Amino acid sequence: MKIKTSADMLIKNGFFIVFALAFLLFATMTDHFFKAQNILNILHTMAPLAITASGLALVVISGRLDISVGSTAFLSCAVGALLMKNSGLDPILAAILVLACGALLGAVNGFIVTVLNVNSLIATLGTMIAYRGVALALTDALLVQLPEPIRVLGNAHIGPVPTDIFIMLIVLVGVHLLLEKTSFGRQLVAIGNDIAIARKVGLPVDRTGFLSFVLAGTLASAGGILTTVQNGAVSPFLGSGLEFTALAVVVVGGISLVGGRGTILLAIIPGAFIFEMIRNGLTNLGANPYSYRLVGGAVIFAAMYADALKSGRLSLKRGTNP
Repeated sequence: MKIKTSADMLIKNGFFIVFALAFLLFATMTDHFFKAQNILNILHTMAPLAITASGLALVVISGRLDISVGSTAFLSCAVGALLMKNSGLDPILAAILVLACGALLGAVNGFIVTVLNVNSLIATLGTMIAYRGVALALTDALLVQLPEPIRVLGNAHIGPVPTDIFIMLIVLVGVHLLLEKTSFGRQLVAIGNDIAIARKVGLPVDRTGFLSFVLAGTLASAGGILTTVQNGAVSPFLGSGLEFTALAVVVVGGISLVGGRGTILLAIIPGAFIFEMIRNGLTNLGANPYSYRLVGGAVIFAAMYADALKSGRLSLKRGTNP
């Protein structure tokens, strides 16, 4: 009984134990890690990832997947950057256009999944490839520089705190309230728990699912804007691999990959922080740059396994895997 109780507690709090151990390890083994400026740098760097992951989390909670968020960020930001460069479009209008483009691309995903009834993984795998192909064709796979007045915004601060940290927090709080305090959020959770029962009780399953993809696309483009401003340009690699990192953030933070369970603030902030913390800590340790992928992969595997145990798809007893 004690073993089972300890195992349950480890599964429930395993992420926070790993988080604390990794933080203490980097704080004691490096001179610069546990300094306020370095913590702010981690939060600054993770802002685009956290915003993108918050939109993806809505889709995952509904029991579906969207692996096109990286390509959505790339294509929508490429459109905005090209219009600013070639047509002199006002930066504010360009930002609005980028968000609208992200919403449109998300709507395409939502249409394919909810109207054409294509599996969400297959649908967004196709659009992930197609969106990136269109973006590469538009940019000729070249760097698109932002105008000089926009580039300086990447280092904008309010006091000692980078501006994009405030933007991240505002967006995450908004998405959190949307999930926790609105009927839309409760419908997402109900759909994720059992889509058949949700249909039987009359919930607008298709409309809610469609809107979750629209929001995921919009927030992916918002994350892309922050990345573009931080880098000062749209690069051909913008958003490459972002879909998998964002999905890892969602799962590592505690949102169930099978849907119906999870919150935003307590999942996305620590989930995104631990990945950037590992990258930052290994850099401070002078580790091989490729070691980040190995450590990150191990964290993702551990999170997936813990999620499977929480979901009851695996038994703690050997040989009783259902």
